[in-house]
Amino acid sequence: MAESATVHVPPRFLRTPEAARFLGLSGRTLEKHRTYGTGPAFKKLGGRVVYAIADLQAWANRGTKNSTADTDTILPAKRHEPAGAARSHAPQR
Repeated sequence: MAESATVHVPPRFLRTPEAARFLGLSGRTLEKHRTYGTGPAFKKLGGRVVYAIADLQAWANRGTKNSTADTDTILPAKRHEPAGAARSHAPQR
């Protein structure tokens, strides 16, 4: 009699709701990060967005601080102008 061939393989990719829970964020916040390019790396497999657990952990680790003076930070989930473009809206004379 053949033994059951079921092997438990831990999930390597999480969909947006599971990835958001992993990070302690709302799904909407993670979607905004994806839209503005401020969030963790993601993959599109067909029409599905998935996150590798290693990418989520690496992104979360970017927010690790030893002091409030540490400058490398995770940007909020909102639109950010590229560096140097902040003053480009000034009227030209």
